[in-house]
Amino acid sequence: MNRTFPHALAALLVASLPLAAQSPIPPVRLSLGEATRLAAKQSASTEVARFREQQASARITQRRADLLPNLSLNAGESGRTFNTSTFGIQFPTVPGQRPFFDPNGEIAGPTYAVDFRGHVSENLIDFGALGRIRAAKASAAAVSADVSNAAEQSATLAATAYLRALRAYAQLAARVADSVLADSLLGIAREQVNAGVGVGLDVTRSQSQLASIRAQLISARNERNRARLDLLRAVNLPLDAPMVLTDSLARLPITDAPPGVPEAIQTAMRTRPDLRAADLQIRAAEQQVSAIRAERLPSLGIGADYGAITAANDKQPSLSNLLRTYTWGLQVSLPIFEGGRREGRIEEQRALVGELTARRRELEQQASLDVRGALLDMASAREQVGAARERLRLGEQEVTQARDRFRAGVSGNADVITASLGLNASRTQLVDALTNYQAARISLARAQGSVTTLP
Repeated sequence: MNRTFPHALAALLVASLPLAAQSPIPPVRLSLGEATRLAAKQSASTEVARFREQQASARITQRRADLLPNLSLNAGESGRTFNTSTFGIQFPTVPGQRPFFDPNGEIAGPTYAVDFRGHVSENLIDFGALGRIRAAKASAAAVSADVSNAAEQSATLAATAYLRALRAYAQLAARVADSVLADSLLGIAREQVNAGVGVGLDVTRSQSQLASIRAQLISARNERNRARLDLLRAVNLPLDAPMVLTDSLARLPITDAPPGVPEAIQTAMRTRPDLRAADLQIRAAEQQVSAIRAERLPSLGIGADYGAITAANDKQPSLSNLLRTYTWGLQVSLPIFEGGRREGRIEEQRALVGELTARRRELEQQASLDVRGALLDMASAREQVGAARERLRLGEQEVTQARDRFRAGVSGNADVITASLGLNASRTQLVDALTNYQAARISLARAQGSVTTLP
């Protein structure tokens, strides 16, 4: 009896085992919910969003510096010469004597000085600076909401990748079951030929069927491997890390009573991070308008310096002659006219508020559409699952009946092969129906902003 096909089938079955079972490294065990939360925590897009959040926090510190004292110290040595004609001073002279300064100008100096000085300044009242601080805080809050939105998007990508991996594993299991059935039919055909009650055509048909299933099994195994890589990339794990999926399409829940449309939409409006981010962006733009308006108000500042200065002769400072000097002053500033620059900035920010508001309305409509569409898909997919399960039950029954007739010699194996092809399609249809339902379930969670809460 030729064992080529059974040996090849055994090799394929070994190669089709979960990759983690072939690795000595302890595998990472992931459920659907764990994959979403891991991606939300450590995906590249979430990390980038966190860096943007740090940048926004740093801008608050920069704006706050406008209301804090500025202190500096400096020490310097200087030398200078003068043209006396630029003084604008005419000293009286006795007739017949040389003028104190040449009327045509002459070089005076050089003079040298050494100065050690500290400077301090502070804005005591600056409504514009206060407004800029509030605007920076509002912008930072909006960026923080963007971090949550990025995490939700990463979780959605991970959930979708996880679902593709579950589908690939289910398809692989279905093709393994088809291979076992095809190998069994080949064995029956050979037994009947050896017993003299069968024909070679039945053996050829069975071998052809097994070869076809073998090709499908190879394709399913490759799809499983690709889906595994996509999932590892989505959760930001090393691509060679062993991994075990603790969920399966058959074990994932199918809800008989999904939430009602009004309830689901209300939840989406309350919990979606992109809507929350849009609200905070509008608030930040409005705060920026207020900050620009506050620049019209007067500001009060104080400045002072204190230090010691001495003259130097022949570039040699005499530190014993250091004299302490200081200056201080209060300054009130009131902007009057800036050529319309401030008004233009206000109009620009108002237009930005209008743009963000329009985007927010569109996003709200999109959220409502996403929720309604996901609920429709869930209802349709749930019915498809029921129909696919019934078709699978009938397909298994048809194969059993056809195989019994073939084993009894009542008919050839053409009916069995036809029934097995129908069973193959039934298994694929059930896998697709379960996948569609779980995809709709993930879409509903994304529409409501709750992907990371999936179990």
